[in-house]
Amino acid sequence: MSKKPNALKSLLRDEEGLSTVEYIIILVLIAVLGIAVWTSFGDTVRQKVQGSTEAVDTLDPSTN
Repeated sequence: MSKKPNALKSLLRDEEGLSTVEYIIILVLIAVLGIAVWTSFGDTVRQKVQGSTEAVDTLDPSTN
């Protein structure tokens, strides 16, 4: 039974995998931020293209 507390202490002192976890968290945060920016940028582009399409549609070539 004395081995379990020693194993737990050893596990708590082990910092080898800590940097991997930190990199994974940073990667997930960057991915979420990228998706949010892409979504926002996509909506802006979609609105600009729609506005331009409507402006071209309203042109009447016979008035020139």
